[in-house]
Amino acid sequence: MVNLEQIRFNMVEQQIRTWNVLNQEVLDLLYEIKREEFVPAAYRFMAFTDMEIPLEHDAVMLTPKMEARILQELHIKKTDKILEVGTGTGYMTALLAKLGAHVHSVEIVPELHAMAHINLQTHDITNITLEKGDASRGWPGHGPYDVIVLTASTPVLPEGFQQSLAPGGRLFAIIGEEPMMEATLITCTSPGNYSSTRLFETCTAPLKNALQREQFHF
Repeated sequence: MVNLEQIRFNMVEQQIRTWNVLNQEVLDLLYEIKREEFVPAAYRFMAFTDMEIPLEHDAVMLTPKMEARILQELHIKKTDKILEVGTGTGYMTALLAKLGAHVHSVEIVPELHAMAHINLQTHDITNITLEKGDASRGWPGHGPYDVIVLTASTPVLPEGFQQSLAPGGRLFAIIGEEPMMEATLITCTSPGNYSSTRLFETCTAPLKNALQREQFHF
């Protein structure tokens, strides 16, 4: 018989903690919210592996260590209003909702939106608003936000995201194109002023309709 809790423990200790994720609140959450229950049935055997999981329409579920690292870098508070761009299966949405006050999560793929809705309802997570739409250039309707998370990459970060941050707000984005992308944390230091920290190099699938770099033609 498979001991899921032992496998989960191994995931946290061997993949996540060794990638410098040491925030105890984040680590505890990975035991509380069962990742395998948010993974599509065909890939459930991959729920604890250090690999991205393929989803509908070329989307992916980020690796467990990436999800945990994002949460740690954002320093989410119980009072935070959060925007998540790319709901996926709803797993990251659930983690964000447990840490913050309310999550507005936007998904462009109808099948994923429907899957996330069922997953989150099943887990009785209610401090969320799930919306269908294209938030690749921003989603200012419920702003300003204390936290914004892009769960897929973007070659260029549209200015609309920074402009939707409240003072003190934090934005996580993976910016760039293959093979060179950088996970970046942007903080609104005061109205209209931002500081940017490059966290680490990585590579993941782009947002649908992501803003592209301008091509120069000679």
